[in-house]
Amino acid sequence: MRREIPLLITFIVGMALLVAIFIPAEPFPELDSEFSVWFDIIAVFAFFLGAGNLIAVHTDKITRNHQDKFFSMVTLFGFLFTLVVGVFKVGGAPGLQGNYIAEGTWFKLIYDSVFTPLSSTMFSLLAFFVASASYRAFRAKTREATILLVAAFIILVGRTPLGYYLTFWLPEPLQFLHIPTLSAWILSFPNLAGQRAIMIGIALGIISTSLKLILGVERSYLGHEK
Repeated sequence: MRREIPLLITFIVGMALLVAIFIPAEPFPELDSEFSVWFDIIAVFAFFLGAGNLIAVHTDKITRNHQDKFFSMVTLFGFLFTLVVGVFKVGGAPGLQGNYIAEGTWFKLIYDSVFTPLSSTMFSLLAFFVASASYRAFRAKTREATILLVAAFIILVGRTPLGYYLTFWLPEPLQFLHIPTLSAWILSFPNLAGQRAIMIGIALGIISTSLKLILGVERSYLGHEK
């Protein structure tokens, strides 16, 4: 019964939401909003589980004198301090109606002065990894890599004034070879077709995974059966 009850709940909820999409009659239109409330409640409990796991993992590193214990201490302090500041709305109006992200609150100050700069720093570091991956991918060793390199060069140059000045002299019959025009064509047709193909593949994967969960074929979320 420990596994059958979760499987039954998953089947009922999944089928109810699936039917609600295709049958707009009562009471199905309200199901989406009703289940959204329950999903929010489940997300709260998931937050507690995640927070507990975070505390357990980093506390274990500190007690075992791990080589990265300093980073664990910083992580724990930042998490607990921000949690207390947000829950008690330090610097803002207290109570349930108080806005924890209002101007002047400590939470807003932490978000703007610490979290946002750190996020920008992390994303800026990704540029170096993207450049390294692009260098490896664009080496023209195969026909596909050569096509990718040429297309990337046309798009990059076409987005700069250099692309205009290189081909502005072309006569009217050859305007389709104008680099900005080629860049726009690549983005509007081959690139868009590839994006749609990827989205179709993602949608098919979501559908197949959802059906496996609803029908009870996929049971990994229940853990290993003893």
